[in-house]
Amino acid sequence: MVALEYISEANRYLINAKETLLKSPIEYERYTDPKYVSEAAGIGYLAALKAINGYLVEKGVSSSNLPSSIEGYWDAVNKYIPINGRLHASLSIVYKIIHIGAYYRELDSVVAIKEGFAHIKKIIEMMEQLLSKSNTQKRLKESGVRYKRVNKSKKTKILN
Repeated sequence: MVALEYISEANRYLINAKETLLKSPIEYERYTDPKYVSEAAGIGYLAALKAINGYLVEKGVSSSNLPSSIEGYWDAVNKYIPINGRLHASLSIVYKIIHIGAYYRELDSVVAIKEGFAHIKKIIEMMEQLLSKSNTQKRLKESGVRYKRVNKSKKTKILN
């Protein structure tokens, strides 16, 4: 799978997770059907991991060597991803609220789960943004194009 296909798949998972969550009735700011909450949490968590996988594949990690545990994802984020502070924070929230809380421990707070889903969306957007920057940089490194620094703040394009 190509990196951007992972992002599109992650967005698809997120939409599916939100649709699943809508099946659970809400009463007193709590979801009342834990089956749908757990199912949506599992799908949402996978959406975040899919987005990270897309960036890792773009950076040369083979699909067979993608992380298989949360510790593996922490290591990969630290090693390969430049905005790892913000990403680390969002991944931590998604892991604790969505994966552990909602999926395993039947967390039913509407506010908490919405916060977790917002961070899933953030992770997908961060990876999408990094991938678009990565693709732009590849286009700038065309053969036959050199850059000459005119002064400290500007570069001039010179064609051979």
